[in-house]
Amino acid sequence: MAEPAMREAYGDALLKMGEDERVVVLDADLAKATSSGKFAAKYPERFFDMGIAEQNLMGTAAGMAISGLKPFASTFALFAAGRAYEPIRNAICYAKAPVKIVATHAGLSPNSDGGSHETIEDIALMRVLPGMTVLSPCDYRQAFDMVLQMKEMDHPAYIRMSRHPVETVTAEGSHTEIGCAHIASHICVKRGIDKNLPLARQWARY
Repeated sequence: MAEPAMREAYGDALLKMGEDERVVVLDADLAKATSSGKFAAKYPERFFDMGIAEQNLMGTAAGMAISGLKPFASTFALFAAGRAYEPIRNAICYAKAPVKIVATHAGLSPNSDGGSHETIEDIALMRVLPGMTVLSPCDYRQAFDMVLQMKEMDHPAYIRMSRHPVETVTAEGSHTEIGCAHIASHICVKRGIDKNLPLARQWARY
């Protein structure tokens, strides 16, 4: 069985929260890629496709949050943290609007799309914003758990997810306490050493 991608956890978590009518989802013409399309199919009246207009996406989400809704705004990480940085800074963080920003295709994971879609600086950009919680899950289970917790946050939050499926390392039924370190298992560490040590030795020859 193939490992699920973290972005799939976003769509699945949205469906789990969907019965709460305060939950609304906004996307920037990427619903299929971010998996927010799952929510759109079941709750079309609470799904808003803002088009390729990420600044408007964040500004609208901020207004919804201030009005008492629980908006999840999703797009690719580069466009969320890069193109929409000023609205996140002023409309969301400055106003302390509890918008939940979901950034998929983070890091180098959108490799087939090229460097124009890759971002490794999004964590740095989000970390310097006052009141912003930054989340970077390690697999599907942790991403699912974190998205559910984001719903109850009363402050801005940013979560980044990779595009491709990743190996599941968290235990089934485990709970991630945000703000606390979690050691998955020594087996995972050993597995990484076993895989990478031969490569490190090869590099050491040069």
